[in-house]
Amino acid sequence: MIKDMYFVYILYSHKDGKLYIGYTSDIQQRITMHKKGLVPSTKNRLPLQLIGFESFLSQSDAKRREKYLKGGHGREQFKVQYQDTFKKICYRYRYLITIHGA
Repeated sequence: MIKDMYFVYILYSHKDGKLYIGYTSDIQQRITMHKKGLVPSTKNRLPLQLIGFESFLSQSDAKRREKYLKGGHGREQFKVQYQDTFKKICYRYRYLITIHGA
């Protein structure tokens, strides 16, 4: 575990073709919980694939980035930054599912 770091992460659901954006202080544990179906917001959307994450020294910066990626301009920027990844997973810019993580 990396101490004193916070992460914003993006998951892709192969079941419903939607994205999930969250943040956490323990990226490995949180992704494991998602993949095992232990997170209520994604348990019925397995299998999930981690397609990206960003790290921050400040929890408030991570929360701000998560909120930005969920918003209009952030969502558009996100689509541009991840366009090659989206092609690779055949994502068609549907919906972003967003709920705060642990």
